[in-house]
Amino acid sequence: MAKRTVTAVVKINLPAGSATPAPPVGTALGPHGIQTMEFVKQYNAATENQRGQIIPVEVTIFNDRSFSFVLKTPPTPVLVRQAAGVDKGSATNAKVQVGTVTRAQVEEIAKTKMPDLNAYDLEAAIKQVEGTARSMGISVAD
Repeated sequence: MAKRTVTAVVKINLPAGSATPAPPVGTALGPHGIQTMEFVKQYNAATENQRGQIIPVEVTIFNDRSFSFVLKTPPTPVLVRQAAGVDKGSATNAKVQVGTVTRAQVEEIAKTKMPDLNAYDLEAAIKQVEGTARSMGISVAD
């Protein structure tokens, strides 16, 4: 059997359990010769229990047109918005605060994100999440 070599790695943010072969999936994977419907079926099956979330996926495409994928944790801004109960962040984050999250919520988000963050420990991860919240106009209460 010939050795498979990686021809591309594609990263896409998709709704969990309800991805379709329409863009962005088709436009991202189509040029690489991947059967988009097969990917969509596998992705939806893997993320069915996380419906309502946006789940980033990293698709590794091989030279024989096969693929494998790794699911990531939801983006930090999405988790912060859900914790604060707001639809979107502030357009002018320095002047207008749109919500508040507690230190406990920030710690929970940091624990969720830890596998995908480049932080050595939980405290560093908490600082990253707090920075994201501040940049969105969401204050962190103690």
